[in-house]
Amino acid sequence: MKKILYLLAILATAQLSAQDAPKKEKGHYDTNRFSQMYDLMATPNGYRTASGAPGPDYYQQQADYKMDIELDDKNTKLYGTETITYHNNAPEDLEYLWVQLDQNRRSRTSQSPLAENQHIGKAYKADNFSRSFMEEGFDGGFKIEYVKDASGKPLNYVINETMMRINLPKPLKSGETVSFSIKWWYNINNYRKIGGRSGYEHFDKDGNNLYVIAQFYPRMAVYNDVEGWQNMQFWGAGEFALPFGNFEVNITVPADHVMEATGELSNREDVFTREQVKRYEQATKSFDNPVVIVTQEEAEAAEKGFSDKKKTWKFKAVNVRDFAFSTSRKFIYDAMAVQLSGKTAMAVSVYPKESNPLWGDRSTRVVAHTIKTYSKYTFDYPYPKAVSVSAEDQGMEYPMICWNYGRPDANGFVSERIKYGMTSVIIHEVGHNFFPMIVNSDERQWTWMDEGLNTFLEYLTEQEFEKDYPSHRGPAAKIVPYMSGDQNFLAPVMTNSELIYQFGSNAYAKPATGLNMLREVVMGHELFDYAFKTYANRWKFKHPTPEDFFRTMEDASAVDLDWFWRGWFYSTDYVDIGIEDVKEFYVTDDRPEGMEDYSVRKGRFGRDNGPFVYMVDEKSKKTKKAEDIKLLKNYIDDNFSAAEKAQLKKPSYFYEVTFNKPGDMLMPILVRLTFEDGTTEDYKFPVQIWRKNNQTAARVFATEKQVKKIVVDPELLTADIDVTNNTWPKEEVQSKFDQFEGK
Repeated sequence: MKKILYLLAILATAQLSAQDAPKKEKGHYDTNRFSQMYDLMATPNGYRTASGAPGPDYYQQQADYKMDIELDDKNTKLYGTETITYHNNAPEDLEYLWVQLDQNRRSRTSQSPLAENQHIGKAYKADNFSRSFMEEGFDGGFKIEYVKDASGKPLNYVINETMMRINLPKPLKSGETVSFSIKWWYNINNYRKIGGRSGYEHFDKDGNNLYVIAQFYPRMAVYNDVEGWQNMQFWGAGEFALPFGNFEVNITVPADHVMEATGELSNREDVFTREQVKRYEQATKSFDNPVVIVTQEEAEAAEKGFSDKKKTWKFKAVNVRDFAFSTSRKFIYDAMAVQLSGKTAMAVSVYPKESNPLWGDRSTRVVAHTIKTYSKYTFDYPYPKAVSVSAEDQGMEYPMICWNYGRPDANGFVSERIKYGMTSVIIHEVGHNFFPMIVNSDERQWTWMDEGLNTFLEYLTEQEFEKDYPSHRGPAAKIVPYMSGDQNFLAPVMTNSELIYQFGSNAYAKPATGLNMLREVVMGHELFDYAFKTYANRWKFKHPTPEDFFRTMEDASAVDLDWFWRGWFYSTDYVDIGIEDVKEFYVTDDRPEGMEDYSVRKGRFGRDNGPFVYMVDEKSKKTKKAEDIKLLKNYIDDNFSAAEKAQLKKPSYFYEVTFNKPGDMLMPILVRLTFEDGTTEDYKFPVQIWRKNNQTAARVFATEKQVKKIVVDPELLTADIDVTNNTWPKEEVQSKFDQFEGK
């Protein structure tokens, strides 16, 4: 080596320098950022263990349904009777039962509209103005005709908005079941006019309706070990918490309708033509291309008929948490088989002619790709089918069936926005079969547990569907506008569903981005994927809480993530890591001025007089000839053979880089060095680099080539909200106007 460094070659202990010491100004230094989350998470117990797995005492209730439903297409009404058999698997007795009446949100007496803020608009569409200020509100609530016990005697009940309490004559003891029946009807809403997650779409040109029917029956609420009855009111944002059960549902509709629903159809020969049944059988053996079962020509003929006759479709579903169906005489129907390990599932699409050619070309293939990809990251899709329904202005999910928007315009043109928007919503809604239809989290309380986890898997599925797929959620850089927003309008991810600001960014994008950063930056694919799959398998067909997820991810990976959950999920902290200072050093064989009596403390073993390595600050260059000191080259000559010397690194350039962290969110430091010859070298320093100092961290880079540029987070993987401090030497950041002028 031509020059010698100014530093001791072997230091037994590193002294804490002033720049390494914790800084407490402005209240930023916080020793609790790495502390365990005992203060935030419930104490483990026999129901839910500290590992995040169900405990030996874990239980869940079961609700089985037998229903007879009839759709009045002419008057857009739905009639139903149901018998519910409720299994009390809890260790305690129950004095009453809670049933959800979600349609009551559309009742004329609903409190939901009164809870919304209103302002006078500057202009209104005429139909909007009429509905807002002139017309009597739509009456869409449940009309309960009776509630009876198994012997036909009336049961006492009380309706509180969207919840109905059934007062039992005697407590339902642990281990016992009770059966009761309900008869009801309601007016079906035109969801394109008055909104809603279900309802009907009317086609003015041919006078037909396309129905997407859900939340259509009184549904049992969840009772569990966490909070007893989950009987929060349905205000609209927080979705649904439901127990698993078995369904037998008979649905009567006009005879010219085509239908799909949750469950397996048990009377296919009664509702399809003989030729259509043959086509379906072909579809069960077609794994590469969808088979059209009800053709566009058949659908166009049916939509002109308006039959006065009726058909009853019979469905059975095992171990599902809900039931939904879609029906119309306009439906084209196609399907294909999907091979999973050890079983086959059907991918199905139903859509009107207005959706072609986009849906015929794309929908079922997307369904098939989705259940295969999600299965890879979680568990094999357990249900017999997954159905995608073309319902404009919709995106909603139920077991085995979902509604999805996206159609060509009136001239048949399909924009890139519509094509990819439709593809993404199909992936997302079909993906919801896994979260929360099977991994059955409490959507009324925690939107992110289904939407965030599902959005994360949606991103992985999109990227595997097509190279350079334009995903709009998932990559860290896409959450930056939200994370850098006004803190007055940000809420932690761990916020109740009804209290969230910026719903999509908070409950969908931020948790999905967080999981992506864990996978790409913190844990790596192998550890993350194993832990995520462990969570999915531990809690499939069960009711997990956020803590079960947090604990499982750590338990299965041996990665301490409490700092991440605390910062990304429980706070609105943002990432901002920058370069505060860079000191350049060069090697010298001169002795630094003022260091004639230089000696370095070597632990408790006293003083050491060499060999020494000297490094001089590039800016000072004040040196004095070293004449009688043993240097590094002497140590190398004495201790290494010629072959070993050839293997030694020979750094000539040294850079002490101080990183700062204006943002409070912890994150590993990702660094890229660019050398004078254009080559690069990447470094990753774990998040623990901040464990004793929350504001600054320092690293020394010893290189054989001179560094031209240093960049923090060069691939934008950490959601850093301010990249203007990420580069050395500091670069001018062009305004959008300057960028436009440059073009």
